[in-house]
Amino acid sequence: MLFENKLIYRFSIIVTLICFIIFAYISYTSIFLVKNKYIEIDGKTYINQTKEDEFTKNLSKELTKNCFNKICKVQSMLDYVTTIPYKTNNSIARSGKNIIKNNYGDCDDKSNFLISMLHAQGFESYFVFVPKHVFIIVNIKQKIRDRKALYLNKTPFYILETTAKNSKIGFPFRYKIKDVKEIINPFKNKKVKINLLEYKY
Repeated sequence: MLFENKLIYRFSIIVTLICFIIFAYISYTSIFLVKNKYIEIDGKTYINQTKEDEFTKNLSKELTKNCFNKICKVQSMLDYVTTIPYKTNNSIARSGKNIIKNNYGDCDDKSNFLISMLHAQGFESYFVFVPKHVFIIVNIKQKIRDRKALYLNKTPFYILETTAKNSKIGFPFRYKIKDVKEIINPFKNKKVKINLLEYKY
């Protein structure tokens, strides 16, 4: 009888430890997910849907394989995304694979897709949130003649508009500076500190 009680006692300790480990893992995963996926912007929640998978990396390489400069690389990836038809998606942003499969996406879908490919090619790029819209800015490390840039803390970034078919690097900024709600680095899941924001040549 004593042997059975000791066996049950030890078994209960093992079960308790396993339950504690599972609880700790779930808690850590939840905190990590919230920290790396969600940001509050102007009273609403931004959910990070960028990808760093092999599909995105391979596609970005394929699209830029014939390019010998950064402008060509960015434009090639932008051209690919802008040819995908625009259609409103009322759910969470789709992955690049799903956008291609369904052959449509909205500004969230297409911006997540493009910025993921830009990141795979090593470009510094961010999301810019304005009322009811999001677009991308990219630092190409060279000026493009006759095209304005959005200067973030004195560094020029060119606007990429994924919803306009055949749009070019340096798409016109059709808002006021005060309309910019946040600039987000989705790969660090952090708001970029804005000390100075200007739109100029």
